[in-house]
Amino acid sequence: MKHFVKLVRPYIVWAFIIIVVPLLLIVLYSVTTGGNDLVNISFTLRNFKKIGEPIYLEVLKKSLVLGLLSVIICLVVGYALAYIISKKSEKMQNLLILLVTIPMWINTLLRTYAWISILSDNGVVNSFLRWMGAKPVNLMYTDFAVLLGLVSDLLPFMVIPIHTSIRKIDRSLIEASFDLGANRFQTFWKVTWRMSIPGVINGIMMTFLLSISTFVIPKLLGGGQYMLIGNLIENQFISVGNWNFGSAISIILAFIILVGMTVMKKFDKEEKEEE
Repeated sequence: MKHFVKLVRPYIVWAFIIIVVPLLLIVLYSVTTGGNDLVNISFTLRNFKKIGEPIYLEVLKKSLVLGLLSVIICLVVGYALAYIISKKSEKMQNLLILLVTIPMWINTLLRTYAWISILSDNGVVNSFLRWMGAKPVNLMYTDFAVLLGLVSDLLPFMVIPIHTSIRKIDRSLIEASFDLGANRFQTFWKVTWRMSIPGVINGIMMTFLLSISTFVIPKLLGGGQYMLIGNLIENQFISVGNWNFGSAISIILAFIILVGMTVMKKFDKEEKEEE
């Protein structure tokens, strides 16, 4: 045991330095004034009260709405894709999952610029419409462009955990369901869907957390005037220099994430109890 403690001690120290210390600094900044000057500070809750202003509440509302829409679209498309992949042979499944994960190897910034070249006024879509004799459409700097970028970026985070859950389902349970007279829909709903709930919950958690905290996609596809929580935090730290307010927003975002994780875990627990 002592030997084990000696082995893990460097990792504990390193984790404390890179995780706990920055978190404590964010908490400290959120309840103080004075910027990044830790000497001349005074404690206050004014940073949290400022979030209640209409302009910031609108940013929070828009972030949550887009986050939920991204989750819904990713869930529908991702579950269908994961289900189809799970029906293939073992070798084909590995190949298809590889194709799903390949975009994750490319930097998010590059993928977003690729969408700009597709959706811009002189991009692939509008060039094709002109070639067909149709009128070009305005796709950039819209909710559609931001949502499309979020879904394409986050879809693998929904597909992989769902596919993993479906892949672990004992095929004899599905065969037993058919033998007992259940049709395809009943078998899917009572067996496949129920047993894939852990993967669905993990996928929802990951896509929601990433969608409401991202700032690159809304900034580029939204034309720099599209403000979500991630953009607001970046703006406060980089442009405005108000580290205190930026930290307070980060704490609020962390709270939303923790609440979401708690609700999803509770839902998962209830599903397991029903089973």
